[in-house]
Amino acid sequence: MKKATATIRDVAREAGVSVASASRALNGHANVTPATRDRVIAAADKLSYVPHLGARSLTMARTNTIGVVLPDLFGEFFSEIIRGIDRAAHARGLQLLLANMHGDASETVQAIRAMRGRVDGLLVMSPTVDAAFLDRHLPGGLPTVVLNGHISGVGHASLSIDNEGGARAMVAHLAGTGRRRIAMITGPEGNSDADERLAGFRAAVADLLGDAAPPVFAGDFSEAAGETAATAILAADPLIDAVFAANDVMAIGCLRALADAGIDVPGRIAVAGFDDVPVSRFVRPTLTTMRVHIADLGTRAFDTLAGLIAAPDGDPPAEVTLTPELVVRQSTTR
Repeated sequence: MKKATATIRDVAREAGVSVASASRALNGHANVTPATRDRVIAAADKLSYVPHLGARSLTMARTNTIGVVLPDLFGEFFSEIIRGIDRAAHARGLQLLLANMHGDASETVQAIRAMRGRVDGLLVMSPTVDAAFLDRHLPGGLPTVVLNGHISGVGHASLSIDNEGGARAMVAHLAGTGRRRIAMITGPEGNSDADERLAGFRAAVADLLGDAAPPVFAGDFSEAAGETAATAILAADPLIDAVFAANDVMAIGCLRALADAGIDVPGRIAVAGFDDVPVSRFVRPTLTTMRVHIADLGTRAFDTLAGLIAAPDGDPPAEVTLTPELVVRQSTTR
């Protein structure tokens, strides 16, 4: 059970200010000097202070702002997530406050703390931290929805993707087209999406092809990683006839490197990705992938959060797991 480790009085004492000044600094009031605000925030960070927002709601109107914390704000995947969230926010006349935590747990905490007192609810996508970590650092009483993660309790909800099932479906497709030596380009180590997709890949290859140790090449979700992995794949094993990348961006990098090497795709090697970012249908050959409906994921997460804000003490909604859809295009069909 989450338990407060410090009070606002402790923060004020540590910062050498009054309780009122500490409260104003943490709640984003303009009548606080930058030096005082920095001192108070530093004290709150040092003491791991997490405010409970119940008292705030009695004295302050809603901000009509939703906080969004993402691993990155760049790239088509996150652009689509933001597009879906913004679409739903605009329909309700609400504003967004965005934060990029660069996939780092400590920056996730900083981003969450920077939003306290400024938002009515929080959307978090943090695939490198678990529910216990988030629960320790989320302000008490702040409605929160976690995307691609798991958290429960009053005022909390989760939406996730069946990454393992999606990877299994892709391997089944590749095997069904006659591919027998399938390699995978993984995502960043410790990223839950990447780990689940790798687990699904390995299980499906073992079940369908009897290969207990399929070739796996390191990646980090970037286009450059896909290019590097493609070069390594060509040098490692001439029998590899299919590549499954843990996201579309790496798959596109792989396609480019194979084209530069004069490799026929899909004749010699099939290539597939995951996510179905918009550019996947415009590269040549067009990319086979697992469609996540990224913008709709953002919209659905926002709608869930809006329900939590409207009824913060209601029963928590059931955790939702979304099933990705196989989209077959030119990169895997001979």
